[in-house]
Amino acid sequence: MSQEASAKVVPVVRRKEDKVARWYFGGGASAGAACCTHPLDLLKVHLQTPHQGKVTLTGMAVKVVKNEGVRGLYNGLTASLLRQLTYSTTRFGVYEVAKQTWINSQDDKTKPLPFYMKILIAGTAGAMGGFVGTPGDMVNVRMQNDMKIEKALRRNYKHALDGVWRVYCEEGFTSLFSGASMATSRAVLMTVGQIAFYDQIKQVLVGEKYMNDNIGAHFVSSLLAGLAATTITQPLDVLKTRVMSAKPGEYRSVFHCIAVTAKQGPLAFYKGYIPAFVRLAPQTILTFIFFEQLRTTFGYYRAE
Repeated sequence: MSQEASAKVVPVVRRKEDKVARWYFGGGASAGAACCTHPLDLLKVHLQTPHQGKVTLTGMAVKVVKNEGVRGLYNGLTASLLRQLTYSTTRFGVYEVAKQTWINSQDDKTKPLPFYMKILIAGTAGAMGGFVGTPGDMVNVRMQNDMKIEKALRRNYKHALDGVWRVYCEEGFTSLFSGASMATSRAVLMTVGQIAFYDQIKQVLVGEKYMNDNIGAHFVSSLLAGLAATTITQPLDVLKTRVMSAKPGEYRSVFHCIAVTAKQGPLAFYKGYIPAFVRLAPQTILTFIFFEQLRTTFGYYRAE
């Protein structure tokens, strides 16, 4: 071998097909989206928990700002970030790792994951993420709902970690997972609605050449995924919020909560649907746009 040939360096190239979603991209993208949509999440929680009279989304926003100031719309933001960094990191991470493992096990690595497999993997990932994220979720609901309680009865958590620590000290370790079964069930449906539907819709739009793989396709896919996720998760979301914000002994069990809610009529299970969609649609859109940008910019295997 000549000296010239041995000195030749083969450049490392980045091919389009080498783009991957790192397991932690989803958590970071969801946390970024939460910073933008937290006020809508707070208003959704306020509308889902019991209050006197009929209150609209706008009316609730005015009430919060009047009583707590503009900063009141960001009450519980640290808990929301804690939830996303536990819940979403887990569900996105499990989904992406399982998906990539399945693809790598196939002879034809260009073959997409079947939709039923996406649903199965997303459901499993959602269950794991929902359980892991329950402490952050519970503290998030409590911090957002605190301003509706009489000042003498408010919990006044300083931040998310203070809330988790105080629940552990004052109520016991198991209280950190209060409502875990409901949160986990909701997370299964939410992850199927968001991740599996987004993946499938984007695959159809791009694969059938209806759209190019760009921010436009990401926007449309995530908007439709947000609609699907809101519709299938709203009943559980209402129940979860009520259980997590309840006073000790208010509900004997999940089934008791369902019975109490059912007495208010079927639409009680979809209470707050519009604000839930108004909140979840931007959350889903921003999450997947951030996710795709992270994937496009940083998500590469180094091809030899």
